[in-house]
Amino acid sequence: MARAPGARGLLAAAALLGFLQASSSFEVKDSSGNVCIIADLIVEFSVAYKSNGQKEFAHFFLPQNATVEPQSSCGKHNTSHPLLVLGFGAGHSLSLNFSEYADKYQVEELVFHYNLSDATLFHNSTAGEVKRVSHKTIIQAYMGTKYRCINSKHVNMKNVNITFSNVTLEAYLTNGTFSMNKTECAEDMVSTTAVVPTTPKQTTSHVPTTSPAPTASPSNPPVGKYNVTGPNGTCVLAYMGLQLNITYLKKDEKMGLDLLNFIPHNTTSSGTCDNTSAFLNLTFEKTRVIFRFALNASTEKFFLQGVNVSTTLPSEAKVPKFEASNNSMSELRATVGNSYKCSAEENLQVTDKALVNIFNVQIQVFKIDGDKFGAVEECQLDENNMLIPIIVGAALAGLVLIVLIAYLIGRKRSHAGYQTI
Repeated sequence: MARAPGARGLLAAAALLGFLQASSSFEVKDSSGNVCIIADLIVEFSVAYKSNGQKEFAHFFLPQNATVEPQSSCGKHNTSHPLLVLGFGAGHSLSLNFSEYADKYQVEELVFHYNLSDATLFHNSTAGEVKRVSHKTIIQAYMGTKYRCINSKHVNMKNVNITFSNVTLEAYLTNGTFSMNKTECAEDMVSTTAVVPTTPKQTTSHVPTTSPAPTASPSNPPVGKYNVTGPNGTCVLAYMGLQLNITYLKKDEKMGLDLLNFIPHNTTSSGTCDNTSAFLNLTFEKTRVIFRFALNASTEKFFLQGVNVSTTLPSEAKVPKFEASNNSMSELRATVGNSYKCSAEENLQVTDKALVNIFNVQIQVFKIDGDKFGAVEECQLDENNMLIPIIVGAALAGLVLIVLIAYLIGRKRSHAGYQTI
């Protein structure tokens, strides 16, 4: 794997993952109206499916108007267990099957049914049947406590990846509301330090300022050209150099830093788009980055709304598989029909453990005429960089002018003195 050299150091860990998508709250009640399950959570789905012989990906969230289905139950002692079934869309459902043992309860099995005939999510799907996938999860908490997990937790199944975030969950309730005590997930129980950039950079959110050990600056990645074609032609056109900056826990319990440059001629691109959203998927060896773009119809501007990262870390990593996502961004913004351009390096912060660095970017989404970029809208950093030489030049010109005026005044006074004598 073509990873940038000199990339190891101490670094930071607690992921702050805030989603633009609001969390949804659901309750299950028994026949007497007593609440036995409460779930407040954000769920993101990524589903691979076949479309006209090609592999496509559908990305969507559990909507806030999802319903608690009738088969949901508080369970009966020794005969059945609590069950939360959430239905949404055209025949999709997510089920959480609970069980208890000793002093803990857990989501014993996660079941997801998805209907490939739903054209709103699975555009031009070749199949039309309802698929079922399931997974034995590791979501568990002590009895009498609520399960709490701010950071993302990924569940991978065949052709499906489900990401939970901002989760507060409790089953076997006795007082009808969340318990005061909580059981935190492992992802949240990490100390916080942070990456300090090796060169001046534009960052998309604030990072704490604990410095890692000095490392050599990696070379900038080469610029690649990527595009996505939709029903009406090219809907995403992008030029950029792409670099991943990942911090991870090593087997010796120290923190490591891994930098990966995407090599354009070894990178494959794919994606989908409709009238209000577009996805650009870039895959390099065992690493994939998914850019999610959205349209603000009121301002007629496109922007980068989210980034999803998955990669395999070096062998020294305690957990080799790494995944991170952030869907609360508002970057790379430009008017529809124009292109966003930035020569300076920009850092897209996915979590405190993951940065996507982009170089020499020019990108246009939705309205693209003849596979060519429209009028350019420069990023603020480039405008500032152009402004600095102008200010310095103006200051120097002003200084020269002041010196010249002072010289002329001094010379005039000197000349007048000679005439008096």
